[in-house]
Amino acid sequence: MVITIMIRYLSVFLLVVATARAADYPAPAEGDYIIRDFKFTSGETLPELRIHYRTLGKAEKNAQEKTANAVLIMHGTTGSGAQFFRPEFAGELFGPGQPLDAAKFFIVVPDGIGHGKSSKPSDGLHAKFPRYGYRDMVEAQYRLLTDGLGVNHARLMMGTSMGGMHTWLWGEIHPDFMDSLLPLASLPTQISGRNRAWRRIIIDAIRGDPAWNGGEYKAQPPSLRTAAEMLWFMSSNPLLRQKEAPNFAKTDEVLDKFAGEHLKSDDANDVLYALEASRDYDPGPELEKIHVPSRSCGRMTLFVC
Repeated sequence: MVITIMIRYLSVFLLVVATARAADYPAPAEGDYIIRDFKFTSGETLPELRIHYRTLGKAEKNAQEKTANAVLIMHGTTGSGAQFFRPEFAGELFGPGQPLDAAKFFIVVPDGIGHGKSSKPSDGLHAKFPRYGYRDMVEAQYRLLTDGLGVNHARLMMGTSMGGMHTWLWGEIHPDFMDSLLPLASLPTQISGRNRAWRRIIIDAIRGDPAWNGGEYKAQPPSLRTAAEMLWFMSSNPLLRQKEAPNFAKTDEVLDKFAGEHLKSDDANDVLYALEASRDYDPGPELEKIHVPSRSCGRMTLFVC
């Protein structure tokens, strides 16, 4: 495997992001791409798989007819592409003169299968929705880029948490497709330890909840609150949580507010499927497949965080 770990360049990148003044950025264009008869790795098929996406900028091709400026950004578990269009992210990256200036790059931000406005169990199939995994999610992203948006090459693939894990898989499954990878808050190894444990706790809580009723509930089961509380527990670092909730009463207040907001918008089947999807993530044995792309200057850039 010929990979240069560009820690120095990552440091510069993060420094720019941290010190740049938040700038205005254009409103994203939104759309849906329908993939007909999508076959999942489980063997199941969905007649129409809807992938919702947001884009900024315009795609440009070089003299070899390869897309030269595409950037794919992938979100975390139970999130959506909408999370990236906030001042602390888009305001620091997508504005004029910023690292991912929308006037220079074609930025694509999809909602993964089972997330956001893409096809998901709560649309109507409930527990009959196909069992998707991370490789299915990457395949759907690939189909969106190539068939839906006409992108045949990417300048950068990046993602946070689950999106970071997808970034590693992209490098293995489609090693010639991109120039650079930026997997954030993720490791190129099988889900295990605390990461597996908190997912398993939520999965067991939902599946073991009589009110879940095999996925055919009329009202959200009580276990969805357990899921929301675990998501609060795991979705930030201990120092920030301690600062946010410094005493007994404040912790209860913050946790109740967080859970209450999620109970208004989340669905138990959607959460269950999203957490079970990580079962097929194990890029470690195939990292050697990440190799030099044909259009590079001799080395592929792998940003590691």
